[in-house]
Amino acid sequence: MSVHKPILNACCGGKMFYFDKNDPRVLFQDIREVKTTLCDGRKFEVKPDVQADFTSMPYPDNHFRMVVFGPPHLLRNVGKSKMADMYGSLNPKAKPTGYQHIKYGSLPNMDWRDMLTKGFAECFRVLAPGGFLIFKWNETDIKVSTILKLTDQKPIFGHRSGKRANTHWICFMKGI
Repeated sequence: MSVHKPILNACCGGKMFYFDKNDPRVLFQDIREVKTTLCDGRKFEVKPDVQADFTSMPYPDNHFRMVVFGPPHLLRNVGKSKMADMYGSLNPKAKPTGYQHIKYGSLPNMDWRDMLTKGFAECFRVLAPGGFLIFKWNETDIKVSTILKLTDQKPIFGHRSGKRANTHWICFMKGI
């Protein structure tokens, strides 16, 4: 696969934090493709450039100068029937029904640690030496300290944001 963009967003979702949802510098990836109307009447779309799983990405090693990794969060309030999530671990044909589940996706309760460990490893694999990984995590259900134990890489700095300061933005740099 020939990719000429310097930035990869490994789980782009609805590209909600982008100023330009079609930024030509960013390769937008997500495992899902969604086009729907949310319960509040707003249109919502997940339309990645590449449909792929963040635990097994189709890019060469050391390729991107920056990787953005904002995986879906484990939503403990999503019932088992709804947990037939976007990642196909329970039922790949099931449709999410809750607002948060539609917008953000979810990780399966049974193997979320393994999935995020593989996701970090893949992000660092495709990241060029000296490149930056920007990690976003909301710790409503799982503390960021627990998540950071899933990678052997050390973050440089981070910042909390959101109404309850539950969202963490963390910057890593791959060794040279």
